[in-house]
Amino acid sequence: MSDTDVAPASRRSWLLVQLGGLYGLWLREVMRAVRDRGQLVGGLSRPILWVLILGIGLNPYFRGEVYGATTFVVPFTYLQFIFPAVVALNIMFTSVQSAVSVIWDREFGFLREVLVSPLSRATVLLGKILGGATVAVLHGCLVLILARFAGVALTWTDILSALGLMAMLAFALTSLGVVIANRIRTFEGFGIFSNAVILPLYFTSSSIFPLDPSLSRAQTRVVYPDWLVTIVEWNPLTYAVDSLRGALIDYNQFDPWMGIVVMAVSGVVLFAIALYDFNRA
Repeated sequence: MSDTDVAPASRRSWLLVQLGGLYGLWLREVMRAVRDRGQLVGGLSRPILWVLILGIGLNPYFRGEVYGATTFVVPFTYLQFIFPAVVALNIMFTSVQSAVSVIWDREFGFLREVLVSPLSRATVLLGKILGGATVAVLHGCLVLILARFAGVALTWTDILSALGLMAMLAFALTSLGVVIANRIRTFEGFGIFSNAVILPLYFTSSSIFPLDPSLSRAQTRVVYPDWLVTIVEWNPLTYAVDSLRGALIDYNQFDPWMGIVVMAVSGVVLFAIALYDFNRA
């Protein structure tokens, strides 16, 4: 065999090793989450709590009365309005929390064993992120089961569009979780810090209240505090939630393409930061 034949064969062998390792790491993350009943309970109870308690409880305050006729702030009930946001919430919690496995593997030596294997660090990181993102999408699908109860009629086209957006969001948020895990060395610190990131991101993403679409940009800054409007507009999750609303209830406050672009850019940037930290560690 000539040298020219050896090089392609070597590259194919290397690629097969990377793909096999990627699949193994992905499967390990998925199986570990599937076997964890606590994650399943949380994935089910969280959307039920938000849809049943918050959605129904606040629904009367989401409408106004004009000359005796009841009108809604947006052409949906509050339950329908927050439904896509609850999908994002379930994905967000699961994505970020799945990154705790990085701390777990680092503490108990599994990560050290993997890093001395022929797998590249990019492959190791990608396998863990894809595994966490897959579990997060599955938890997002648990919310979709409640669609009919929330008064949201879904077609197969809506579901497929939503799954694509959910996958992009899950990848970006799992990468964010790994960035946090690379910088926080303890389980306790990770839990506190991740919640300090998740909750402000979620509540300032126009997830539980809409910026009034009938107002201009200048009017919006008069009705709402200027600092709040600025935070909402600069929050990447705002556009992700808006894209999910477009897919699930056909309502957008921003241009539909903005959510796709923001999630794609955020995913690439956060993965690059996570890989940089991973290589340094």
